[in-house]
This record gives sequence, C-alpha cells and structure tokens, in this order.
Amino acid sequence: MIVAKEHIESLIPHRPPFVMIDNLLSVSPDRFETDFFVEENNVLVSDGFFQEGGLMENIAQTCAASFGYLDAQQGGDPKIGFIGAITRLEVFRLPEAHSRINTIVTPTHQLGNIFMVTGRNYLDGNLLLECEMKIVTN
Repeated sequence: MIVAKEHIESLIPHRPPFVMIDNLLSVSPDRFETDFFVEENNVLVSDGFFQEGGLMENIAQTCAASFGYLDAQQGGDPKIGFIGAITRLEVFRLPEAHSRINTIVTPTHQLGNIFMVTGRNYLDGNLLLECEMKIVTN
C-alpha cells in the first residue's frame, strides 16, 4: 500500500461524503490500483447496491489520486482534473454494500493535459464495470 485511507484526501480534491476510494495500493506510469469499502450509508448506494455512478466515480478518483501521487514524486502539486468523456461503458454487475472493490486503471494515451484511460472495477476478482475515460487536468 502506498497511501492509506487516512491520507488519501491529500491527493484528491474530494471530501466526505464524496470520497470513493480508500487506499492507493500501487502506482506506476502505466497502471494504478486502489481499493474501496462500500459502506451501507454511502451516498451512491441505492437499494443495498453501489450504483454505476459510484463505480465510475471510483475510477475517476483512482486517476486523481494516482496522477497526484506521480506529480508529488516529481516535486509538483496534485492537479485538479475532470472527466471529459466516458465511452465503452459496460456494467456486468453492481456490488452490494459492505463489499470491498478493487479498481485498476490503465492509462492508454496522453496528449498534453488530456489522458485516455481504461478503468475496471472488481469484486473478488470478478469484473463489475469497465469503461474508457478521458481525463483533463489543469
């Protein structure tokens, strides 16, 4: 684990109740990994399931924390970013509350401050959601 839950807010602009990652598990320029325990009272839980929007936000926050970590390693400050587009979205299943999901993001292309990534959420090794995102940083 690179950054524990207690310190994750130093890498992302989000604040409770909208923090959707717990631990930054690994970061390299070509692969980011986080985990997240879905609490029953999470704002994106409905009818006992963490919704698609939560899974996508988890991928976006995995990007934010990982890009922030890489920036900090080079002596810079974490940048603010936003989702420019989501494509090739496929939902396989939704995790129940009280589940711990793992998220793996693979950056695929970069053009200046625009990054294309593929994000995947897993529960016990089973794919929950997969998508491509365009992330734009300042």
